[in-house]
Amino acid sequence: MIHGNRLWDRVLESLRGGLSPEQASGILQRMLDPVRISHETIYTALYAMPRGELRAEILALLPRGHKTRRPRSAGTDRRGLIPGAVSIEERPIEVSERLVPGHWEGDLIKGARNQSQIGTLVERKTLYTVLVQLDCATAEHTAQRFGMALNRLDAAMRLSMTYDNGKEMAHHQALSEATGIKVFFAHPYSPWERGINENTNGLLRRVLPKGSDLSEHTQEQLDAIAFHHNAKPRKSLGWKSPAELFLPEGSFDFQAYWSAIINPVALGA
Repeated sequence: MIHGNRLWDRVLESLRGGLSPEQASGILQRMLDPVRISHETIYTALYAMPRGELRAEILALLPRGHKTRRPRSAGTDRRGLIPGAVSIEERPIEVSERLVPGHWEGDLIKGARNQSQIGTLVERKTLYTVLVQLDCATAEHTAQRFGMALNRLDAAMRLSMTYDNGKEMAHHQALSEATGIKVFFAHPYSPWERGINENTNGLLRRVLPKGSDLSEHTQEQLDAIAFHHNAKPRKSLGWKSPAELFLPEGSFDFQAYWSAIINPVALGA
């Protein structure tokens, strides 16, 4: 790849649009067939850029490795006995094997000094993500707001949710009554049992960092963040996007959405 050509400009537009080099490779191949460009080529070209403001800007957009999680201190441990909790071991095979959509993983991500929070819900089969604005992390408030978010979906798409042992889900029975969703609980200190949600939270931290005040985001803003996240193609989905797989057929136009961010016309497409 030669810096400065039209394809390179499209790569930079992709990265500025929030895509990783691997996602940029996948999306450009979908939009600009028969263009073939690997993510290794993109990385090589990025690190070969001359030093300067542009190089620093672009490299800052690249995904970073996750820091090792620190154990929760005793004073902030959210875990405890949840009344009526149903263990993850009782999930039916259609949930554990991701056979059908409608089964979710849930969590909260926290802001600076754990004083603000946002709910994250990720559908296990399609990776579709819903963000929930929360004023506080009480069990009553969380169940109410999660219920509002889930009831925006068709009943067939709210079958179950797997959560950790955070006390903010202590009102899970009220959530089930309001939405019809069945709540299962992972084993304590076992984040890998909700690995899809954990990975998604890591990706979302690029736009919702730990050191920020998450209460500044309205539900409308969170919906926009989630929509852009759901529009990104995923390797595990055969370079389809969660929005294409989860939303009703024809309601999301992949080409139109990304053409507004990446300009294929500039390549003669």
